[in-house]
This record gives sequence, C-alpha cells and structure tokens, in this order.
Amino acid sequence: MVLASTAGLMALHNKTRPPPGPIASASRTRRNLKLAGLSANASRHYALHRARRAFASVERQGELDERFELQTAESISEALGQMKGAMMKLGQMASYLDPGLPTPVRQALAELQQNAPPMSAALAAQVVREELGNVPTEVFATWDPRPIASASIGQVHRAITHDGRAVAVKVQYPGVGAAIRADLANAGTVFGAMRMLFPGLEPEPLVAELRERLLEELDYRLEAENQAFFARFYEGHPFIHIPAVLPEFSTERVLTTELAQGARFSEVEGWSQTERDLAAESIFRFVFGSLYQLHAFNGDPHPGNYLFRPGGQVTFLDFGLVKRFSPSEVDLIGAMLKAMVVDHDIGTYRRLIEDVGLMKGGDAFSDAEVEDYFGHFYDFVRHDEVRAITSEYASETVRRFFDASSQFGPILKSANVPPTFVIIQRINLGLYAIFGQLHATANWRRISEEIWPFVQGPPSTELGRRATEWATDRAPR
Repeated sequence: MVLASTAGLMALHNKTRPPPGPIASASRTRRNLKLAGLSANASRHYALHRARRAFASVERQGELDERFELQTAESISEALGQMKGAMMKLGQMASYLDPGLPTPVRQALAELQQNAPPMSAALAAQVVREELGNVPTEVFATWDPRPIASASIGQVHRAITHDGRAVAVKVQYPGVGAAIRADLANAGTVFGAMRMLFPGLEPEPLVAELRERLLEELDYRLEAENQAFFARFYEGHPFIHIPAVLPEFSTERVLTTELAQGARFSEVEGWSQTERDLAAESIFRFVFGSLYQLHAFNGDPHPGNYLFRPGGQVTFLDFGLVKRFSPSEVDLIGAMLKAMVVDHDIGTYRRLIEDVGLMKGGDAFSDAEVEDYFGHFYDFVRHDEVRAITSEYASETVRRFFDASSQFGPILKSANVPPTFVIIQRINLGLYAIFGQLHATANWRRISEEIWPFVQGPPSTELGRRATEWATDRAPR
C-alpha cells in the first residue's frame, strides 16, 4: 500500500539523516529543560500543598484542593503555551478529551484552544515581510496587529486587501518548525516505552505516520491546497462553510483566507439543546461525508477549529492536518462498519481487523470479547433510535484506548494502531469528546445511513433534506 511505502521512506530518511546540528540540539535541550522545570515546580508546589492540607479543617482542605488545581493548571497552560509546537497541541487535546479532568484544569488548558500567548506584533510583521515582500501595512490596505486567535503553530490577524476583501491572515511562529521537530525527536522513546504496556503496539510505523502528518502542518502551502480542495467540494453548501483561500497572499509561513464570522464553541455550549444538536449534526455530516465522498479526513477536530451560527451553520477552520485515504482504505473502513453494525457479523469484523493489523491474529479472545471491546466505538449507530453522545461515553472511549489496567487490559495488549488508522482515531478521541460536551442527540443511525455508501438511505432530518437538494442541484445532468 502507499501508506506502507511512505512509512518505510520516512524510516529510511530518519536513519540516513545526519545527527542534528548544535542549534537543533540546543533547541531540544531548552525544551526538555522547560519540561523538567515544570515537573520540578509541580513537585514543590504539591509538597507545600500537602503540608498546608495536613493542618487544615475539612472545609479548608476543599478550598486548598481547588486552589492547588487552579494554580497547577495555570502553570501548565502558561508553560505549554509559551513552548508552542507539539507540546502545546498535547495541552489542547487534554483540555477536551476527557471530561474527568478537574474543571479548573480543563478551563485553564482550554485557553490553549484559541487564545495561547501570542507573538509580538513586530515579530508577526517580520514574518509577513519575509514571506510577502513587504510590511503588512503595505501588503494590506488595513492590518490589525492584535491577533484574533493564536494556537500551537501560528496566530491569526484581521486584514483588508487593497481591493476591499476582509481576510484572516495566519502567520507562523518563527522557530516553531524546530520546536516540533524537537518534540517529535522524543516521540519514538515515548511510544517505545508504551510497548511495555501494549505489547501489540508497533511504534515505528506509528511514529513515522505521526511525524509525517505533523510536519506537513508546517507548510502552509500544503494547508492552502487542502483547504481549497474542501472549499471547492462544499461550495454553495447550505450549512457547511469552508473559507476561500487567497493564494496570492499565501506562502509556506503565511496563509490568507476570507474572514469568517461566528460564535466560538464555548458560546455554543450555552445555546439551546436544539441548536447544539444541529451544530453536532453538521460536524458529523462534514466529517463522515468527507471521508466517504472525498476520501479525506480533516484530522484536527478540536473546539477552536469551528465557528457556529444558528440553524446548524458551521464554518470549518484549520486544514493543516488532513489525511487522504486510498479507495481500498475507505472500502476497508466501510467493510468493518458494515460487519459490526449492519450485518452484526463479528467473525468477519474480527478477520478484517486482524488482517489490517488492528489486533493480532490467533489470540485466545472470543468473538463476544472482541465485540464487547470494539463494539463500544460503534455503539451510538448500532440501533435505530435517538441517542445522546454523552461526556461519559467520550471519557469511556479514551479509557478504552489507554487504560491497560482496566478489564480490557488483555485485549489492549493485543491491539495495534497501523498507519492507516493513526489519524482517523482522532474521530474516536477528539470528535466524540466534542459531541459529549454538547450532549449531542439525534438518531445517528439514520443520519449515518444517508452517508454510508453501502446503504445510501433517504434524508432523515431537515439538514439531510437540504444537503440532498444541494447535491442534486450540483449533479451533472
């Protein structure tokens, strides 16, 4: 398969590449020292907290615990925000993956989703000048030096072009490429250690796939191509919106798109349940519709990558991490789903996941045990009924991936993540965590049957009817 060849080339490239020079080594050392310092500070603060708590009343202990959680979370958020790169992405993911995190921790880390510490206005202007040939106040008719969003790789500024178009200009942080490469240099060690807990894990292709996808995010020209690809397909869609790319203002480190408006995820959480359900349905249709129709998955589903308007209108942002699938890979994903959900043929499902390497063959697990473990990931589409995707479901999903001490420990130790499934697992980890926060409720089975190519069911909701009309109108006659 193409993916196997890509992983092999990456592994060969890493073996033949010369060792990092003094600048890269120094950068990696500084980042490791920051992490070590963060750990040391956390240990000192915890020891002080324990001492104070020992002499406090029960009521006072609760207050001290809450203050400690908040201070620790703020320290971690600040440190990861300043570090940028892959470590900051880790903090972003932690903020929404597991609702079991203490509320102060989740709230502090949630700031990393769209409000990380920005770079200075002068530094952003320098990047624009280097990439577009002049200072931003000359390149654009109007330039706002204050960023409207900042994240792990770059920050976004408002601007107006000389022909009057309102745009969002994403500027990459200087040095973030070296930072991510420094973080990824440690990935092999991390995943190698995980093999002690999960003997079935093959870390080399996993690390190669992650490295390739994350390094692609550094090239905004590739992100521009990805975004334009999705924008062309969804042009004129009734509720899915992809901002258009302005290629004349886009380079490797600057990406300019039309300026989109809408509410952030935190605001949507306060909307009515009906509006939250419509927002979730729109995201669901975008993710799975793109997978089966475009053979592509926008693999970074986190709350900062959406803008919302009432009625299920969603604007999708950030196409740096896009996974393209071959037709045979999409067919495999569909065959697994059909065996588990439609045919309830666990024997076929087991053969498929063993053939692709998701689980070792020959292990002494019954089909019932295989269904009990893997069936969870399909649970809300297995029955023709209205179901809520809850935060408890999302939290249980995370535990089934990582908690080797649970009842599923034996089957986890037989499990593997082949390259094809590395990025798509973000659906299980990221997308369902978002739906859990929205308490997204629908008949997901009927919506899915509209999308699944092996069913092609009729529209089951108002959004489904509007999407069908749009698809019919644009079909060749």
